[in-house]
Amino acid sequence: HCSNGRAVAHFLKEHPKVEKVYWPGFETHPNHLIAKKQMRDFGGMISFVLKDADLKKTFEIASSFQVFSLAESLGGVESLVNHPVTMTHASIPKPERDKAGVVDNLLRLSLGVEDIEDLLDDLKRALGEK
Repeated sequence: HCSNGRAVAHFLKEHPKVEKVYWPGFETHPNHLIAKKQMRDFGGMISFVLKDADLKKTFEIASSFQVFSLAESLGGVESLVNHPVTMTHASIPKPERDKAGVVDNLLRLSLGVEDIEDLLDDLKRALGEK
């Protein structure tokens, strides 16, 4: 879970279609030092903002994964993708969501224990590299 999270976070950080990555393992994350004190590793929960993607495009990407399942759960041992604006945060008014950083082009991943190459290939495919 943690090693998959690390690999995916670094992959997304370097991806040209990704504007921002939220993962406490990055020293630039506002809660990095707290996470470092409290955790042995930084986990597999990652959120990221797509560059130049509107609501429709973001949901299309979220729906196009083959290994990651589209779900509202934070998951178990399987990898999941969540589109908070249309799922977990849909009932919150848009101005409040935007203020909290839950923007239309935000996706959340819960990394599971699948083979990292399968996960990275799925991300590449969903982001239009394959």
